[in-house]
Amino acid sequence: PWPEKDPRCFRMGVWAPPRRLLELAGQSLLQNEALAVAALEELPVELFPPLFTAAFAGRHTHAVKAMVQAWPFACLPLGALMKDHEPHLETFQAALDGLDLLLAEEVRPRRWKLQVLDLRRNAHQDFWTLWCGIKASVCSLLEPEPAQPMQKARRVEAQAGLKPARAPVEVLVDLCLKEDTLDETLSYLLKKAKQRRSLLHLRCQKLRIFTVPVQSIRGILKLVQLDSIQDLEVNCTWKLATLGRFLPHLGRMGNLRRLLLSRVRLLPHTAPAREAHCVRQLTAQFLNLPHLQELSLDSISFLEGRLHQVLRCLKTPLETLCISNCLISESDLTYLSQCPSVSLLKDLGLSGVNLTSLSLEPLQVLIERTSATLQDLDLDECGIMDSQFSALLPSLSRCSQLTTFRFCGNPISMSVLESLLQHTVGLNKLSLVLYPAPLESYEDVRGTLHPGLLAQLHARLRQLVRTSGRASTVWFSSNTCPHCGDEIFYGIWPILCPCYMPA
Repeated sequence: PWPEKDPRCFRMGVWAPPRRLLELAGQSLLQNEALAVAALEELPVELFPPLFTAAFAGRHTHAVKAMVQAWPFACLPLGALMKDHEPHLETFQAALDGLDLLLAEEVRPRRWKLQVLDLRRNAHQDFWTLWCGIKASVCSLLEPEPAQPMQKARRVEAQAGLKPARAPVEVLVDLCLKEDTLDETLSYLLKKAKQRRSLLHLRCQKLRIFTVPVQSIRGILKLVQLDSIQDLEVNCTWKLATLGRFLPHLGRMGNLRRLLLSRVRLLPHTAPAREAHCVRQLTAQFLNLPHLQELSLDSISFLEGRLHQVLRCLKTPLETLCISNCLISESDLTYLSQCPSVSLLKDLGLSGVNLTSLSLEPLQVLIERTSATLQDLDLDECGIMDSQFSALLPSLSRCSQLTTFRFCGNPISMSVLESLLQHTVGLNKLSLVLYPAPLESYEDVRGTLHPGLLAQLHARLRQLVRTSGRASTVWFSSNTCPHCGDEIFYGIWPILCPCYMPA
């Protein structure tokens, strides 16, 4: 993964001029933009960051364009600057135009060292303040790393008497595709990437896709180095066949570590053969994802009876598996408990998966298998009954690394909650527990909460926590309010929805 501070960019050991002196120098130069551009060739390195900051914030497009071409560092962390100064479109375009002119030159400027344009807003956040005089001594230019593949290629070309190829510049960007029409800054970036495809490489660590036509997505992904994507979320209401058109791109994301697929559905009258083909097409792509560590499947309509097809194609053990708002069968749960890829889970989530009619013996086996590594367990809204939950307690008591346990929205009695506390007394790392409001705190079968009863039961449970020496934070959560749909929490003080407030 890319570090927050790219090792190609900065190192220790440069003296920082006083901050006020840097500000005055930048203001003086930018009063005459033509003079500022002409002075870049001899401008001290220390003045580049504060001058660029002032030029970008002041929308001095000519100065921004020229400074990108003369940038004396391996990395230009423009995204961090855009976070503090909402970018003017023309100023952002000027920065890309400067890069474009740089790439077009056969002979690049004497001081040119730019290798990376970083547009990620949460990377190198301290670079600009450090260079503007607060702690500039910790930042400096870092020479390009020796013996990189591109540099080796240049040496071979030089020895053979060939003209060395111009090195491409990497653009690091996190993409969030939300609308059919892209915003103007992203559109301009994609335009430049298309024009300079061999010299401008888009690298995207995080990709989020929301309600965008698959044809538009495919066009964008043709411009992205797919092996750079490590974190992918697909939150589209897609038919399974539509997902199939996206899958060839997924299979080329060989460094993917986290994948979330949400709201993929089957059409009502899909032929079984067609359905099976689409599922095979999806699961086959997992064979091309050897670094996948986190898998989340939400509202996937075709998962029931097919969980084994998904999990058996995983190449390495998962750290996180979340299956939410899906139907699964007892055979799915049985396979899950035996699957080699889940033996080292740190996070397990089955929120919104109805387990009422299933035997939970396989889940008990799974919790037992992962007891040495499991840190986060989410069983919210699973419809687990008293008898089912009681069977899980011995396994839960062995989860020595467990820090968070969520169990809201399940019809559990006070006696079972008390038993849960007794079984988890020895779990020293358990710090957050979200329980359901016990059945005894409801007035009727419609789920009407009685605040007075809940307060009494909560006080009783808190007393048990205190006497057990537990430092965990204990919360109650009722089922959804039958009137407004809001959740009702009860910690030290009740957090009630308006339906329970006095008029």
